[in-house]
Amino acid sequence: METESEPYVRLATLRQLHQVVAELNTARSLADTLQTVADGVVQGLGYELACVNLVRPDGDLVVAAFAGSAAAEALITGRVGSRESWERRLAMGQAWGALRFIPHSEGWALLEDDVPQWHTEGPEPRFEDEWHPLDRLYAPMYGSGATRGELLGVISVDRPRNGRHPGAWGREALQMYASQAAIAINNARLRANMQRALVRLEREQQALRASEESFRQAFEYAPSGMAIAEMGGDHHGRILRTNDALCRLLGRPAAAMRRYSFSDLVHPEDIGTLLRTSAEGGRAELRLGRRDGTYLWVSLRNSVVADAADGPRFLLTHVEDIEERKRRELQLAHRASHDSLTGLPNSAELRSRLSARLCRRPPDPQESAHALDAVYGTPPAFRNPEGYDDGYGTHDAYDSNAQASSYPGASMPHGLEAFDHHVHTVAPEGDTDDGTKGLAVLFCDLDGFKSINDRFGHHTGDAVLIEVARRLTSGVRDGDTVARLGGDEFVVLADGLGRADAADLAVRLRNAIIPPIRVDGRAVRVGASFGIGWAHCGMSAEEVLQSADQRMYIEKRSRAKQHRRAG
Repeated sequence: METESEPYVRLATLRQLHQVVAELNTARSLADTLQTVADGVVQGLGYELACVNLVRPDGDLVVAAFAGSAAAEALITGRVGSRESWERRLAMGQAWGALRFIPHSEGWALLEDDVPQWHTEGPEPRFEDEWHPLDRLYAPMYGSGATRGELLGVISVDRPRNGRHPGAWGREALQMYASQAAIAINNARLRANMQRALVRLEREQQALRASEESFRQAFEYAPSGMAIAEMGGDHHGRILRTNDALCRLLGRPAAAMRRYSFSDLVHPEDIGTLLRTSAEGGRAELRLGRRDGTYLWVSLRNSVVADAADGPRFLLTHVEDIEERKRRELQLAHRASHDSLTGLPNSAELRSRLSARLCRRPPDPQESAHALDAVYGTPPAFRNPEGYDDGYGTHDAYDSNAQASSYPGASMPHGLEAFDHHVHTVAPEGDTDDGTKGLAVLFCDLDGFKSINDRFGHHTGDAVLIEVARRLTSGVRDGDTVARLGGDEFVVLADGLGRADAADLAVRLRNAIIPPIRVDGRAVRVGASFGIGWAHCGMSAEEVLQSADQRMYIEKRSRAKQHRRAG
């Protein structure tokens, strides 16, 4: 029996491989190329069946070509398999270089997925490397150049003619063929796209030449803004002509518009967006300046037109007012990140801002244990397992065992090299002010709020929360964050503070909350308990908030009940 180690067999296979690869380059369309790929596996690589699964724009794979069996081709051609199922197959297979082989003993795990497949029949293998009817062998095809590493499709093969698993030479031949097939498929796509683009451009130019007068009327009387600008040369982008709608939109006369280009009118923050927009068929959303100094959100779309067959080219710019849509988008984004009652950042936004300052690597692993002690302090023993009532409502129980597992660095993930240039957030150490400035996290819980809510109703309670939010916001610096965590709990993030600074801030904020709050002619009072935690890299946002929460309850319990509430 022939073996792949014999040189003449390798030479014959190489000749067949060269022939089928040469045929790939003669295919004229993408469909023709795909079928040639499938035929080449059967004709040149020694398999009885071959299937080409092509990645669609949505990511799923469709059976695009089949060779070796008319019945199987009619059964599965055009059927689609999900990307998830294909990725699972390629991940679980045995790696034969770039190939993936799934033996029949593992194939039972794939029977329920949605990948189109055919079932062949045959006897059980009689020796170790004999091909089993349910063995599966896949050759992924990856892109090159601009699409390098991108999965273009998968070639699946079945029933080697010699009845055996391919050896090293057979595997390498199939792998080489898959690489060449990927290049042929990519080239076929590029040719098809180029042909479509050329046809489209030619049709556009013919339509413009045939209906110049209609175009001019449509330009002048279009309900949205239109402009024609120079393309190329020393005055590239200079506006040559505008319609009445664009002049009204920007509040500028047509004569004045001809002195500008869009780069002169765009908002300074949107210059980069304008420059990144392709001159040919480009689209962007940016702000244009009006005559009164205000800016308007617009959708700007460019097209290239020619004045004559061989004449100069111009940019046709369509400008659409999207101010109202942008305003709604900003409102929706604000609602998603802010509390609807107080207007403060909500819990999700607070955690996002806090997490943005932190990474999982401690600033100094040698000193991380000391920093943890400074942040967490001694294990809390101030909450009982059943919760407690301090006269201002029942508080949740706290599991004191959770502290041991909440220490950052207990399980440090790999791949922290991304933070090599990160400016680490540090925290003051010890109970005295050592001069270190850090990110202070002040956890505020209102004292006596529950009794006001129960006695006077939620309307009064909401008014108290709104006023407390205002007082807290007025008491911090620009750039500090005041957020409502939920209920009557607030959190303040204040950067660049030492221990004494943070303690002074807590006292000022507490004193700002104490004065009576008038609601519907009634004066009500609440107190506040503050806990000060410190954020530093190596902690998560949850751990930082938990440490401040623990400090707050220590402070709440340490003060006598008669002093918790002013009045």
